[in-house]
Amino acid sequence: MSGITQLTEHTFRHEYGRLVANLSRRFSIRLLDDIEDAVQSALLKAMHTWPRQGLPPDPSAWLHRAASNLLIDKLRRQRTWNKIEKDLQYQHAETQPEANSVTDHRMDDQLRMLFVSCHPSLGTEAQITFALKTLCGFSVPEIAHALLTSQASIQKRLTRAKETLRSESLNPDDVTEAELVERLPAVQTILYLLFNEGYNSHHPEALIRMDLCEEAVRLTQFLIQHTPTSTPDSQALFALMLLHAGRLQTRINAAGSLVLLDEQDRSEWDWSLIRTGYHWLERAAVGNIISKYHLEAAIAAEHCRALSFAETKWNVIEQCYALLYTMEPTAVHALNRAIALAYLHGPQAGISWLNKSYPDGAPAGYHHWPAAVGELHRRKGDNVTAIKYFEQALSMSPPPAEKAFLEMRKQQCFTGTD
Repeated sequence: MSGITQLTEHTFRHEYGRLVANLSRRFSIRLLDDIEDAVQSALLKAMHTWPRQGLPPDPSAWLHRAASNLLIDKLRRQRTWNKIEKDLQYQHAETQPEANSVTDHRMDDQLRMLFVSCHPSLGTEAQITFALKTLCGFSVPEIAHALLTSQASIQKRLTRAKETLRSESLNPDDVTEAELVERLPAVQTILYLLFNEGYNSHHPEALIRMDLCEEAVRLTQFLIQHTPTSTPDSQALFALMLLHAGRLQTRINAAGSLVLLDEQDRSEWDWSLIRTGYHWLERAAVGNIISKYHLEAAIAAEHCRALSFAETKWNVIEQCYALLYTMEPTAVHALNRAIALAYLHGPQAGISWLNKSYPDGAPAGYHHWPAAVGELHRRKGDNVTAIKYFEQALSMSPPPAEKAFLEMRKQQCFTGTD
């Protein structure tokens, strides 16, 4: 029973975006709310049916067929099906072999819908919010965490995005090559956030969500396989994901606790993924444009090249973070540069940089900021100040694994141990 439940949950998260994308393409993006309801109902049906009757031979096809039938039934009840059939010339949709159709197109459908969701009639924030919620299966709290904003703001963006997309009557098949190029940066941002949520999850029960990382890598791989979207920054993004993915399994121990980079067993890293990441970073190093993905991939590569944590070239990493902060002066880049400065020149250098770059302190709700500042003070030997910052970070409701780590650090400060 539990195995089927786990499989159902995994399949749902894995298939959700594909189902929404495929049904939106077949029936119309104007029916987005009905489509999401049908997808969720199909999953609920699976959760009740599969434990009693056993898994179907192809769970993915089963879900697609169930969602499609539920949608058609709902449209019939609403007496809108005939009109939609006529208007959109989808007369064949009801009798079409849904599972085979989905199997043939679903790989492209989801990526195509990502480009549709990045329509210029939506602002950048709305584009990213809509795609993360509807196509990537994020919850509202997860999006708020990823974008450093409130859940109320995310809800408003979602409502506006759906209203706009419905009014535009967009067709996923109408995206041109020029539009692919125009919307590529927004799609890259979405895939970047998708991977980051998998790599450092805000989910209460999982510090790492491998399925999100795999999905981000899969979709980014599509970008680098198509000429209009296989740009150097797409290739750098792909390299960044692989270089992080190669170290992913060593970020947590058997108890599910966070393992910092200096404590990871480098022999356990996936060197096949890392070597492939090196390859794509080299491929991306053409032309005169350096994107944030180039710089972040270069930092990840530098960590991988170091034979030990003590041999890390922090001067190179600090320079990359300095460029990143110049390019995008965000709290995340400021914090990462502070950490690099601390390893290069001592903890006070990192603290001074943070005081200079963000004199008003941590952005609201960003628990990584006080956690890092507390760690810098702990390394400096100022345990009293470190405890204050660790408590501030704990008050911001970090995920359980990070909460346990912060509690441990706080206790170490109380006892004066490492």
